[in-house]
Amino acid sequence: MIALLGFDLAHSEAAPWLLLAPLCLFAGMYAMRQSDLARRRLVSARLESSLLPGHSTGLSRWRVILAGASALFMGLALLGPVRGFSLREVERKGVDIVLCVDTSRSMLVKDLDGEVSRLELARRQILLLLDALDGDRAALLAFSGDVREVAPLTRDKNALRWFLSSMGPEDNRRGGTDLGLALEHALELFDGRTGAHEAIVLLTDGEDLEGRGLDLAYEAGRRGIQVYVVGMGSEAGGKIPDGQGGFVKDARGQEVVSKLDGTTLEAIAAATGGVYLNARTPLALERIHQLHIAQLEGRAYQHGKEKIPHDRFQWPLALALLCMLVEVGLRDRKPNPQGAGADDSGSYRA
Repeated sequence: MIALLGFDLAHSEAAPWLLLAPLCLFAGMYAMRQSDLARRRLVSARLESSLLPGHSTGLSRWRVILAGASALFMGLALLGPVRGFSLREVERKGVDIVLCVDTSRSMLVKDLDGEVSRLELARRQILLLLDALDGDRAALLAFSGDVREVAPLTRDKNALRWFLSSMGPEDNRRGGTDLGLALEHALELFDGRTGAHEAIVLLTDGEDLEGRGLDLAYEAGRRGIQVYVVGMGSEAGGKIPDGQGGFVKDARGQEVVSKLDGTTLEAIAAATGGVYLNARTPLALERIHQLHIAQLEGRAYQHGKEKIPHDRFQWPLALALLCMLVEVGLRDRKPNPQGAGADDSGSYRA
């Protein structure tokens, strides 16, 4: 926060509103100038006191000044001045989430959207999840036939976004898909005390070529850790790009079609008490977080006291209202003594 005259400003970005004060003064002085010119065209200076009794340029000038002061004080109120603070006990809690992203070449199939790959849709799902995390830690694993720890458990969302953008099949050391190895590595990232504040999220097309996924799912369930799965793909499937403008072929020269194995993925989630959703479900991963992961018991990661600043915006706001009331109460004409400037018949003397 920026300091000003002994006050800290909570909303210094509102400083441009202070420009309203000089604008009001300029507009007011311009209006007064135009009014004076119009009056001079109608009444000569010699006859002004008799034809326009009680008119006061000074009162008009004061109204302009008060309007500018009111705008200035309102701008100061918008800056959010604070002075002094009180201490409040706080305790922050969070959940540990390991995001396991399948980066096998089958994740390059475009059978869900038609324009982007399964892997790109998985990235988008995770980006929405990161925006929803509040105090939770997340780790990022990329897996195919091997597993790579892309990012450890961290609350640094920007780092996770950067690492997420760089993940791809080109970094795989082994082909295929080993769900069991991904789950095994994810379990190693937890401290093993309790699964009440831990969760694993698996984003994959479900082709568990090694067949170990369900066994590790039972191990996660034994430790009380739930696995939530988002199936990236369709049952109809699609051809796998080979990176050279064609498609991957099998030993017989036939183009390989990768299909979603939803049955395996649903069984893995059910073994841990987790949930399985297909990526076609709108906001699938965000829904899993909101309805399930966010409801887990978070682990306390910060104790202490935080400063609660005392707002003082009421002070300039009260001055602004006072200036507005005084300005409204002023008139451009002085009150004349009753009958001043008039003869006994009630008509003005020339």
